Order: sequence, then structure tokens, then C-alpha cells
Amino acid sequence: MRRFRIGSAFGIPIQLDLTFLLVLPLFAWIIGTQVEQTAAILNQVGAGLDAGVLTAGVLPWVLGVAAAVGLFVGVVLHELGHSLVATRYGYPIDSITLWLFGGIAQLDELPEDWREELLIAVAGPVVSVGVGLAAGLGFLAVPGDGVAAGGTRFVLGYLAVLNVALAGFNMLPGFPMDGGRVLRALLARSRPYARATEIAAEVGKIFAVLLGVYGLFVFNLFLVGLAFFVYIGAEGESRQTVMRAAFEGVTVRDVMTPADRVTTVDPDDSVRGLIQTMFEERHTGYPVERNGRVVGLVTLDDARAVRDVERDAYTVGDVMTTELIAVAPDDDVMSALHQLEGNEVGRLIVLDEDDDGSDEFVGLLTRTDVMTALSIIRSSPDYSATDESDATVFRPQS
Repeated sequence: MRRFRIGSAFGIPIQLDLTFLLVLPLFAWIIGTQVEQTAAILNQVGAGLDAGVLTAGVLPWVLGVAAAVGLFVGVVLHELGHSLVATRYGYPIDSITLWLFGGIAQLDELPEDWREELLIAVAGPVVSVGVGLAAGLGFLAVPGDGVAAGGTRFVLGYLAVLNVALAGFNMLPGFPMDGGRVLRALLARSRPYARATEIAAEVGKIFAVLLGVYGLFVFNLFLVGLAFFVYIGAEGESRQTVMRAAFEGVTVRDVMTPADRVTTVDPDDSVRGLIQTMFEERHTGYPVERNGRVVGLVTLDDARAVRDVERDAYTVGDVMTTELIAVAPDDDVMSALHQLEGNEVGRLIVLDEDDDGSDEFVGLLTRTDVMTALSIIRSSPDYSATDESDATVFRPQS
């Protein structure tokens, strides 16, 4: 969903996802409707709160908003804990985003050294415990008389409990939550990183299933949704890690379709002729070449945009894309895959600089090329995620 930047801390942009604007009022409402029950729990540790005063008039909703905002400030501080330790080890942070299920610190690159990951993972919960203790000290320091003092003590007591609970929940082994990353770091002490990720991801998926079942049992849709995203996150990161291991040292040149095996089309060809070529060759995208130079890329979607009765009149040059997304043959495959996913395209033009300094078309890289190469690598008897090398280099035989 769309995100809005609301500021920055230590040079790290802080953003709000649209889902956060939905969940903040919901949290404020939930806290406001449970002021009496929460006060009773805090009174068990000697808070001395007057529930009758706290539930009078609009005060419950004021307390709900204050506590909800304070809770998400704690989430930002939690993510800053991760972020500052990560930057200390040289891992840039793209942003911190508040969304439906809390906060996310977007690392440009994930640490593969288990000590670094361990310290980055525990930094967030440590900060949350620190915030909880600070709120607890504030709770003890504020006198208990009066509406303002009682409301302040309520909010500080609530935040003290919730921040410590947040730290504890995050330390559960639900990879990719903090506890799951701690588990992966500990596993990576004696195992290859990819294998440690696979194990941690499996544990995380089991945790997600149990959390989802519990959420259904107690009719808590928030827990069910969180379980879903933990499961998807564990599966996605495991897949990405295995792919990085498999493609270690593999370049675009190793997996692309070379130019001499790529069919190109002329910009003056008709759209109907293009569709016929696609049908005959079973391909849905072609580079468009003029005078030995690639000038565009045309896909089946481009051709479909032209009505059938006009396909003889329109040419490939009329419908092709001229803003080419290109990679170099010596780029690594994972960066090229990120280009494919980030730009939501199915193929990349591979260009290499020739002797006169101009770009020469040397190949085409498609998602199919990448996935086929991954299947071959993982099917190779030399490949195993449990090997110390974590990967085998893919080199097509000439």
C-alpha cells in the first residue's frame, strides 16, 4: 500500500503505511473500552488507580489515543534499536515503516555473520525492555492524586507492561520475527547460513500455524493475520536465502539466452505478424532491433492492446516499449532478479559495451532463464545447502 514519510531519526526515514492509519484508531478504541479491566490489573501491583475516575466522560478515549500513540512510539524505538546496530556493522537501513502489524526496518542487505545477526536481532527487544522500564519508573514517580495524574499513571503503566510484552513476544521463535532471527544466528554457528535459514523458517512456519489456530480458537483476527504474515515471511526469506546461496558467483552471462539464439523483430512488422510469430515460437516477448541495435521491447500485452481489426495497420514500432531495462552480462544473477521483480517485468535486455563505447545486445534474461538455472543447480549432485560452500557455480557447457 501507499506510504507516507513522517520524519526521520538518525538519518533513517520513518514512514507510515496506510494500514497503520486503520489500526491506530482500532487500538485506541480497544484500549479505551478496556480501561476499567486494565486499571484492575495494574492495581494488583499497587497502582492505586480509581477506575471510576478513569472511565468518566471522554477520558477513556483520550487515554486510549495516548496509549496507542505511545505504543507505536515504542515500536519505532524498537526498530531503531535494530537499525542502529545494523548501521554500526555497515548495513544501510532504507526506512522504518509502521504498518498493520507493527514496524519493519528495511535493511538493504541482510547480515550473514551469525554474531552480527544475533546482536541486530536482540537489539530491538532490549530497547523495548528499556522503554518498558523507563515507563515503569515514570509510573512510580508520578503521584496518584487527581484526574491528570491518574490518567498519566494509567498510560505509563500500560506502556510499561506492553513494551515488555512486546519484547517477549518478539523473542518467540517465529522466523522472521526477532526470536526466529536469533534462532537462525545460533544455528548458523555450526551450519551453513542457507541451511540455518531453512531450519529457522520451518520452525517459524510451525509457530505461525499454532498462532493461527490459537487466534481462531479465541476469535482474534489480528493474531490470525499476524500468523499468516509470519508464515509468508518465513517462506519468502527462506526461498531468497536459498537462491542467494545457489547463485553465489553466478553471473547474468551464465544463465541468459545468448543473442544468437534470441529471435528479434523489426519495428516495421505488423502487430498481426508479431502475434503469429509469438504463436509459432511460443514466446511472449521479443527485443525490437533496427540496424543491428535494440531499440525497444515488445510483449504480448502490448500486442493485445491493439484491437483485432487494427492489427494489420499498427506496427511493432507503434506499440513497443522504448524505455529498456538492461543489465550487464557480468552483473550477478540476484541483482538482475531484483531488477525483474522491482520493475515487474518478465525479461531484461543484456547489453555489453563494445570497442567503440556503444552498447551491444548480447542476450536476453527472463524469469524462466533464472528459474531453470536454479532448478539445474539444485538438482546437481554437487549442490547441497548443507555443504560448507553453500553453493555450486553454474557454468553452461559450450
